[in-house]
Amino acid sequence: QCDKYKTGVIDGPACNSLCVTETLYFGKCLSTKPNNQMYLGIWDNLPGVVKCQMEQALHLDFGTELEPRKEIVLFDKPTRGTTVQKFKEMVYSLFKAKLGDQGNLSELVNLILTVADGDKDGQVSLGEAKSAWALLQLNEFLLMVILQDKEHTPKLMGFCGDLYVMESVEYTSLYGISLPWVIELFIPSGFRRSMDQLFTPSWPRKAKIAIGLLEFVEDVFHGPYGNFLMCDTSAKNLGYNDKYDLKMVDMRKIVPETNLKELIKDRHCESDLDCVYGTDCRTSCDQSTMKCTSEVIQPNLAKACQLLKDYLLRGAPSEIREELEKQLYSCIALKVTANQMEMEHSLILNNLKTLLWKKISYTNDS
Repeated sequence: QCDKYKTGVIDGPACNSLCVTETLYFGKCLSTKPNNQMYLGIWDNLPGVVKCQMEQALHLDFGTELEPRKEIVLFDKPTRGTTVQKFKEMVYSLFKAKLGDQGNLSELVNLILTVADGDKDGQVSLGEAKSAWALLQLNEFLLMVILQDKEHTPKLMGFCGDLYVMESVEYTSLYGISLPWVIELFIPSGFRRSMDQLFTPSWPRKAKIAIGLLEFVEDVFHGPYGNFLMCDTSAKNLGYNDKYDLKMVDMRKIVPETNLKELIKDRHCESDLDCVYGTDCRTSCDQSTMKCTSEVIQPNLAKACQLLKDYLLRGAPSEIREELEKQLYSCIALKVTANQMEMEHSLILNNLKTLLWKKISYTNDS
């Protein structure tokens, strides 16, 4: 990274700290795969999470997940001599392919140019443009820019090439105990789930975290740049801060619906099991054509409620437990294909949030 910075190939607000003043420190490694490097870090005395080489380029063969990216093609665009106008057109075309024909893509392009101008001199240099282009290929980076004003999305602190730094999250899982991976290997999953449920915050605090997840589902559901699908809804991708506000820790598998439909439609399949993206974005297999359909079956809200069911029911106050259970099961049963799904979605989401808020609004924990 620093060789590329020093030769002017890449640039960004974190480059100087990483390569010259050496005030961007890498701490504990949070990942085990070379294509998914994530570290706790400190940048100019502020804690953050440093992420680099987070997703493979799409030109690699499927099944070679751990093969490192081909460096040659990573910072090849835009080329020298590209005007700012031409770069804006490149970004616009990329967004149109990923997000569909949304009416306000031009606003998003301007927002990207503001983010790309790392030194805030009012101009985007070639190095900054190359860094921004590489980062825009990553779902998580795109989502961080789109949702930068939302409470549950970690703030982007800076970048250098395809390395980026986001704000630190105090607790990096919904559950309160993390064990060394060597020990994790020998713990049966059923026992692990029981342990997880024991090591959680008090119920009012869990309720506040849960409300945060429901609000994030609202943030990505038919927002100004279309609908985003959560394709790995698991506790390890969610965290919270010391005020028990939910923060997303890993958003790599939250993808634009338009993009996912293109990825999955026409994929050859024998059964519905072949039509899964991530861990839980499922479509069905059309047996007449042996191709995956493009409509995802389960909405984000149903998956969020599935995740929250045990989390919220354990220790729930007896006076709301029955109503809470009923609402959670209605939520889990939501299907994308249902008539008036959007109205039902809003109703279930608002009812759940109201029930939880009413119960915790007068407690010290909230």
